[in-house]
Amino acid sequence: MKLTIFGATGGTGKQVVEQALAAGNHVVANVRNPSKFEFIHKDLRIVEGELADQTMIEHAVSGADAVISVLGSRGGSKDKPITRGMQNIIAAMNKYGVRRLIVSSTLSVKDPNDMPEFKQKFLVNIVKLTMRSAYEEIISVAETIRKSDLDWTILRLTTLNNNPKSGKSHRRFNRRNFTQSSI
Repeated sequence: MKLTIFGATGGTGKQVVEQALAAGNHVVANVRNPSKFEFIHKDLRIVEGELADQTMIEHAVSGADAVISVLGSRGGSKDKPITRGMQNIIAAMNKYGVRRLIVSSTLSVKDPNDMPEFKQKFLVNIVKLTMRSAYEEIISVAETIRKSDLDWTILRLTTLNNNPKSGKSHRRFNRRNFTQSSI
């Protein structure tokens, strides 16, 4: 499978690239700063550029079977660069007929079937109050994806770490009508 990964230089992005290559996939990794990306692999192609560069995004997406985004907002920018980048990614996917999009996000992204506990509501409100622009960007990206006609999955992650892979995960589902499936 050919995967295009945006956000490849971040902690999660590096893990996704490494695991995708280990699984035998061909990977196109988008990076803004190649000096932050130390991978060399026969099945890896690096495409350097900013999310505002539609030509670069089209070059990265062309021929992909799926696109994975592990882009994260650090906030502080009112012009929502990640949202604009996601709009560019979706446009490129539509142009080249790439249907599958997998995006990492946070619990700030709500779903009508959620049944959040107090702790989840509290944490989301802390983020909303203390990192307002990052929160708004996260919500804006999710809305952009939901408006698309792509086959998309938004992974609402809680806590990530850089510990060695253990093969175990902790999950809890407080949802109505929840169906667990593989990506």
